[in-house]
Amino acid sequence: MTKSMVPSRYRVTARHPETRDTVTLAMEPMDEPIGTCQPGQFTMLYVFGVGEVPISVSGIGTGTLAQTVRVVGAVTRALHAAGPGQVIGVRGPYGTDWGVQSATGRDVVVVAGGIGLAPLRPVLHAALAAQESYGRIVLLAGARSAADLIFVREFDVWRRRGADVDIAIDPPARGWHGHVGFVSQLIDRAVFDPANATAFVCGPEIMMRVSAKALIERGIAARDIRLSLERDMRCGVATCGHCQLGPLLVCRDGPIVTYELAAPLLAVKEL
Repeated sequence: MTKSMVPSRYRVTARHPETRDTVTLAMEPMDEPIGTCQPGQFTMLYVFGVGEVPISVSGIGTGTLAQTVRVVGAVTRALHAAGPGQVIGVRGPYGTDWGVQSATGRDVVVVAGGIGLAPLRPVLHAALAAQESYGRIVLLAGARSAADLIFVREFDVWRRRGADVDIAIDPPARGWHGHVGFVSQLIDRAVFDPANATAFVCGPEIMMRVSAKALIERGIAARDIRLSLERDMRCGVATCGHCQLGPLLVCRDGPIVTYELAAPLLAVKEL
C-alpha cells in the first residue's frame, strides 16, 4: 500500500444535524494529520468495517476538518450515525480547489443547490474573512423545502458579516415567506457586476447546467463560472478509473472545473 492509500485516524469531536438525513461532523486528528485542505477539495472518509466514500470538505480549521454527509448508502449511513469519540479514517486532500484567491478584486457569486452548499461553505468563509479583497459577496441557495436547507443557523451570520443572502425553495410551503422556485431564478435579481464577477456553483447537474446558463445570460463569461463535478470516485488517486468523464479523471482533474470545460462533458450521461 502506498502512503496515499493509508487513512489517518480522526476523532469526531462534534456532530451537528443539518436536516433529517444530513449531518456535519467536526473532526480532529489522532495521527499525523492529512495535508491542508483547500476550499473545494474532498477527502475519502473510511468507516472501519464498512467502507469509504468521497466527501467534500465543508469546514477548514487549524488541523481540524468539518465534513457534511447526506445518507445515500451504507457508508454514509454509518457516517451519519457517528457521534463524538468515534474514530474515522481520512485520506486526502484530493482534487482541484475553487481558487478563491484568483477572484481577488471581483464580485463573488455563490450558487448552491441542496447539499451543494457544503463544498461552497469554505468559499464564503474565505471571502468573508478577507472581504476587503473582494467586491460583493453573494450567496444564492435553494432546496426542495425549508427542512432540506443546510447551514440555516449561519445564514444570518453571513448576512451580518456583509454577504447578500437569498434563499429559494420549491415547491411552496406553509409559513415560507421567501422566494418560491428554483435557485437559478434568483440569479436575475441578484446584484453583482457580471463583467467583474466569478461564480462558484455546486448542486445537482441539471441545477448547475441551468444556473450556468442563467449566469452567462447575465453576462458572466463561461471561463469565470466554476462548477464542482460529481462522478463515481472510489480510489481518489486517479488509479481505478471509475470517475472518468471524457478526458478527465474527476478525482484528479476535478472536481472543480470551469463551465467552459464542463459544458460538453455534462452532456455525457453517467453510467
